[in-house]
Amino acid sequence: MGNDRGIYRSLLPVAWLYGAGVCLRNFLFDKGVLRQQAFSVPVICIGNLTVGGTGKTPHTEYLIRLLRPEYQVAVLSRGYKRKSRGFVLGNPETPIEEIGDEPYQMLHKFPDVYVAVDADRCEGIRRLTDGHTAPGTRVILLDDAFQHRYVKPGISILLTDYNRLMTRDSLLPAGRLREPVEGKRRADMILVTKCPHSLSRTEREALRQEIAPMQNQSLFFTALAYGRLQSLFVSSPERRLESLEADEHVLLLTGIASPAPLIGKLSEYTSHVMSLTFPDHHAFDANDLQRVKAAFETLPEGKRIIITTEKDAARLIGHPEIDASLAPFIYVLPIEVSFLDEEERTMFNQNIIAYVRKNTRNSSLSEG
Repeated sequence: MGNDRGIYRSLLPVAWLYGAGVCLRNFLFDKGVLRQQAFSVPVICIGNLTVGGTGKTPHTEYLIRLLRPEYQVAVLSRGYKRKSRGFVLGNPETPIEEIGDEPYQMLHKFPDVYVAVDADRCEGIRRLTDGHTAPGTRVILLDDAFQHRYVKPGISILLTDYNRLMTRDSLLPAGRLREPVEGKRRADMILVTKCPHSLSRTEREALRQEIAPMQNQSLFFTALAYGRLQSLFVSSPERRLESLEADEHVLLLTGIASPAPLIGKLSEYTSHVMSLTFPDHHAFDANDLQRVKAAFETLPEGKRIIITTEKDAARLIGHPEIDASLAPFIYVLPIEVSFLDEEERTMFNQNIIAYVRKNTRNSSLSEG
C-alpha cells in the first residue's frame, strides 16, 4: 500500500493503462465521434469520479424533496447488483433483487416518484418519457451516471467526499478514481460531501483552491444530517440519537462504502460501538445473519441495540433468515443532506428549480 490515501503504488502502471483507455473514450465523446443524446425533458445527473461512497443516494433524495412538490419526478439508475435485465419500472410489489438496494430504498421512501432502472440510460429516458410507461414525468434524475456520456444532461452534479477528495486520489486499480480528475470539467456543480459541520470558511477556501472549479462551475459544501432512529420490524417509538446512553452498547451493521463517519457519529453518544462491516451492496446470507446474532449476544442485556443504514435495511426487511429474537432491537438511522451555508443552499435550490422550470416549459411547448 502506498500511503494514507489508500493508493496502491505497485498498481500505478496498470492504472496508467486504464487511464489511457478512459481518456481515449472521453476524447471520442468530446470530438463527437461517440454521440451524446439530449432530451427535451429536464435531465439532472448526479455522479462522481470515484467508486462509491460519496453520498449519491442522499443527494438524489435531496433533489427529490426539492422538486416533487411541483413536478412529477422520475429517478433512473442502473440498479447495481440487480438480478434483472433491461428496463424495469419499480412498483410497491417489485422485489429488491429486480431493481437493486438503493432504487428500492427510494421507491419505498417516495411512493409518488417513479423509480426505474436500466443500464442503457438513453433507453431508460425514452421509456420514462413515452407518455405511457410513466405518465406525467416532468424531470428525470440520473443516479450515478457521470460516466454514462451517451446522455447529455441539462445539469451535471459532481460529488467528491471530503474525507477522500478526488484531487488526492488515483485511478483504478491503484486508487478509486473511475476517470482522471480532469473529468470534473464536465460538471456544472461540484459538491464536497460529508464535510464536518464545523468546517470553517478558511478551510473551505483552501478546498476551493485545491479543487479549482472553473469560472462556469459552482462549488458547494454539504454534510450529513442524521434523523431519528426508527424500528425496522416492530411498532416502536422513534428515538433521537441523543437518547443513546453512555453505557448503551451499539452493534452497527453496515454494508456500505464508508461506515467511518457513522461510527464517529455514534461514538459521540456512547463509547460502546461494535462495528460489523460488510462490502458495499452486500447481499446478506444466513451465515452473515448468524454472525450478527452471535455478535449481538455478546452485548449486555438491557443495554444493547442494533443500528443499520437505510440501504442495509432495504436488504434486511424481507430477509427470510432474520432471527425473530433480534427484530425488536434493530433500528434504522436515516441520513439526509444539509448545506453548511444557508446562502449556498438557497443558490443551489434556485439554480436547480430555474433550470427545471425553464426546460419543463420548453418541453411542454415542444410537445404542443
